[in-house]
Amino acid sequence: MEKKTYKKLKGSQSFRLRLLLSTLTSTPVLIEDIRADDTWPGLRSHEISFLRLLETVTDGCVVEINETGTKLKYKPGIVMGGKNLVHDCGVNRAIGYFLEPLLVLGLFGKKPLSIRLKGITNDPKDPSVDTFRLATLPILKRFDVQEGLDLKIESRGAAPNGGGEVLLSVPIVRDGLKAVMWKDVGMVKRIRGVTFSARVSVQFENSMRHAARGIFNHLLPDVHIFTDHKAGALSGKSPGYGISLVAETTSGCFLSADTAVSYGQRVEEVVFNDEEKNELTPPEEVGEHIASLLLGEIEQGGVVDSTHQGLLFLLCALCQRDVSKVRVGKLSPYGIETLRQIKEFLGIEFEIKPDPSTGTVNLICVGYGFTNLARKMS
Repeated sequence: MEKKTYKKLKGSQSFRLRLLLSTLTSTPVLIEDIRADDTWPGLRSHEISFLRLLETVTDGCVVEINETGTKLKYKPGIVMGGKNLVHDCGVNRAIGYFLEPLLVLGLFGKKPLSIRLKGITNDPKDPSVDTFRLATLPILKRFDVQEGLDLKIESRGAAPNGGGEVLLSVPIVRDGLKAVMWKDVGMVKRIRGVTFSARVSVQFENSMRHAARGIFNHLLPDVHIFTDHKAGALSGKSPGYGISLVAETTSGCFLSADTAVSYGQRVEEVVFNDEEKNELTPPEEVGEHIASLLLGEIEQGGVVDSTHQGLLFLLCALCQRDVSKVRVGKLSPYGIETLRQIKEFLGIEFEIKPDPSTGTVNLICVGYGFTNLARKMS
């Protein structure tokens, strides 16, 4: 056997993205200096959980971590997919943290992927599962991923103890993703949303809906915000409430904004922040804040919102060998980091053209021509 050379990387930033690209391109990586100078050095529990998830959906991957957790050797395996898989995401990060890389990996598996994820469904840090259902899945449909793509929310789980469950189904693409010409943003024609409440009064949801609609009703008539009040076993282990809003435009773009409010902090936050426990944000303010955030995303004028830029660039880079053109608003830090990692692993550079008249940015790239390697091996 020839000795594999490891791609050497440093630091803990864009951990998910590096491992995702490493797995797709079958490039072994060696990551050093992972939070080496921190009070708590090494990998965090959600990053270990992500490695476990990669072990679940791939076959033959090898993970070696040193004693302090500051050095990681990762040799990727073949993406297998499969049915009836289960993964506990833990309570350190929400399920949204694990969903985005899973969506991309699942497309290039040997078999369609069906996996049950357990943990926190809604929190302020990661995109909520409602946003994934309402805004992220339609983005994949643009790249010709049609049948078999689904996300079912079976129970809710707020921070800090989680207890939610979702069921994700991802089909495989045989001939690679279709390149896109996606520059027309269109006008907003409808706004849809979901509020959730678990282990608190349903009145919280009504207040959030009322406040959000108070802002939108001046602007357009077609606003529907649905409620999702869970009780008993389906409401998870912690009380909380939240809202996810999505604006749909005439050209089929989906722009999203979401947040959640929950009682109690997570363990790590308590360790690092010795602040007084914050008061909970009233539901009226939550509704108004998210409505305003969504208007801000619409104003930026991109075909996706700032949280989905990274995913959009990644899908464009993995397309067939054809030109993709997309338009986004102001580049987000995550979007910029994604572009850097794409250049590092795939060797693809995007041509970036700012458009001063609209304040948007046009990006052009030629796809890598990525096809489903696992299918060819079978």
